[in-house]
Amino acid sequence: MTWIGIDLGGTKVYGVVVHGDKVKRDAKRKTPTQGGPGAVVDTIAGVVADLGGTEGIKAVGVGAPGPVDHEAGVVRQAPNLAGWQDADVPLGPLVGKALGGVPVFVENDANVGTLAEHKRGAGKGTSNVLGVWVGTGIGGGLILDDRLRRGPTGYAGEIGHTVVVKGGRMCGCVHAGHLEAYAGRAALEREARARAAAGTTNVLVQLAGDGRMTSKVWADALEARDPVALELIDGAVWALGVAIANAVAVLDLDVMIVGGGLADRLGPTFVGRIEQSAREQLFAHGSQARVVPAALGDQSGALGAALVAADSA
Repeated sequence: MTWIGIDLGGTKVYGVVVHGDKVKRDAKRKTPTQGGPGAVVDTIAGVVADLGGTEGIKAVGVGAPGPVDHEAGVVRQAPNLAGWQDADVPLGPLVGKALGGVPVFVENDANVGTLAEHKRGAGKGTSNVLGVWVGTGIGGGLILDDRLRRGPTGYAGEIGHTVVVKGGRMCGCVHAGHLEAYAGRAALEREARARAAAGTTNVLVQLAGDGRMTSKVWADALEARDPVALELIDGAVWALGVAIANAVAVLDLDVMIVGGGLADRLGPTFVGRIEQSAREQLFAHGSQARVVPAALGDQSGALGAALVAADSA
């Protein structure tokens, strides 16, 4: 059987063709910043065309940011996608129509990434896994007893929207103090630019100019020992450690996998610092829970989406 998996991210739409255990082809396009859901559907259809179309494809899986009604293919909220904040989006039906009727299955993007890492990556061989995806926002996916846990409303695993600082920085979801407000790349960019506007010059703004403050910009600013970049990343490490320690206390997990664009760029040293931060705050002294880097890189989300399609069709 052959499947297509699509990872819908805040900056790019990335797709793969999966046949058996192998990724045969991949393609990507930039995520549109205007035009709302319709423009995103067109971009997904374009990526599928770049992959060779749907002839011979059994089904398509899409990993989308925000809570998802998996059965209906509806994205309930996606604060990091322009024009998606206020209404449910029937992404599965819309993409299925754009692709001529091929079955389309939609799942939360962090869930699909975690599923891929559990089955084929850093979580292989373990039963209880938390995936933490540090990118434009902070996604989370949860595997309990070898099964993806969605929860009754689809919100299970959303570690990015747990509170780490009461009354703290405003999150993109309009609540205060969430992990995403302290460790998501978009929120870190807002903070860096606000500081620059208030008179604290920093290398981050100088490197990014009017463009996005990409993960590479953050890596370059850290290498240059920019004080603002160092302080903000220190805060992100601390906040991620708090949230992960809380998750271990509630769920008694085997492994926490940290991936996503920013984490992948900053590398194992960044993940190691997060593990140390979490260990300093763990309730369960002597816990064997590990914090490890994701193993599948850019392919985790799209591969996981293809696995969801394979399991659902």
